[in-house]
Amino acid sequence: MRIAILDDYQSISLKLADWGSIPNASVVPFSDHVPDEDQLVARLVEFDAVCRIRERTPFPRSTLERLPRLKLLLATGMRNAGSIDLRAASEFGITVCSTEALHQTTVEIAWAMILALFRRVHLEAASLQSGGWQVGLGRGLDGKTLGVLGLGNMGVPVARIGQAFGMNVQAWSPNLTPKRTAEHNVTCASKADFFATSDVITIHVPMSQRSLGLVTAEDIGRMKPTAFLINTSRAPIVDEEALIEALKHNRIGGAGLDVFSVEPLPLDHPYRSLKNVVATPHIGFVTEENYRLFFVQSVENAIAFLNGKPIRVITEAKPVAD
Repeated sequence: MRIAILDDYQSISLKLADWGSIPNASVVPFSDHVPDEDQLVARLVEFDAVCRIRERTPFPRSTLERLPRLKLLLATGMRNAGSIDLRAASEFGITVCSTEALHQTTVEIAWAMILALFRRVHLEAASLQSGGWQVGLGRGLDGKTLGVLGLGNMGVPVARIGQAFGMNVQAWSPNLTPKRTAEHNVTCASKADFFATSDVITIHVPMSQRSLGLVTAEDIGRMKPTAFLINTSRAPIVDEEALIEALKHNRIGGAGLDVFSVEPLPLDHPYRSLKNVVATPHIGFVTEENYRLFFVQSVENAIAFLNGKPIRVITEAKPVAD
């Protein structure tokens, strides 16, 4: 069996799991990203199995149908159905297996961004490293209003941390109810009030047809000129053009972004140069613990497949849920 590992940016996949325990297998990691479908197919056409890291490389029908040798797709993380055509995989006899994932790592990144923006950590650190000293005044969190968009697996711990900092916490999502928010001592706001009154808004809803474009230009226009928007979920949830315009003209205080419409982020993208943006290269899930979980369980999945008893299989009917 020939196994390709895609988008191994840090070249660590072979260090975190015993790929050699897969019998009669050769494993080839790739540290670069191939966005072009023709180039991707040319790279993978001689492989029997592919391990991909989260959603970095999608596998639509048009790709899968051009890989006749592919029999095993080793997905990682909990959300894969949207970026793998599971129906096509089933039709072409491709088994898709996934892994568990740790969710709190994204909560940590969200709070790192909130703290950095309020206390201007990125600007003060840049000043110090360039030979300067204090260049501005940060703001504290106590008494400020934290808006949590989506009160689920990640939204709840984000809200609790905000409460520990003495923040007033409110939440909104299309189906959120006062009964649900009351369980966590959080105020249930209307969408208009949520965007108008929050000092920082952090997004914690999954990507779906319902959440596509959920944060509109009108919503961003309602935000305070001092307010921050944090997105560690998925880029298409927010109207990117409206957000960039608001940031360029200082209509909002700033943004913390870990997800982008095109990844890796193009070199000329405004997010790379705007001073009121704290941007990280989609590292919400990128920790040693998560990667070890991904690769160790992927090795287990490959061995089980070769033994004729595949495990952690995901299908169109029963995708792995968060």
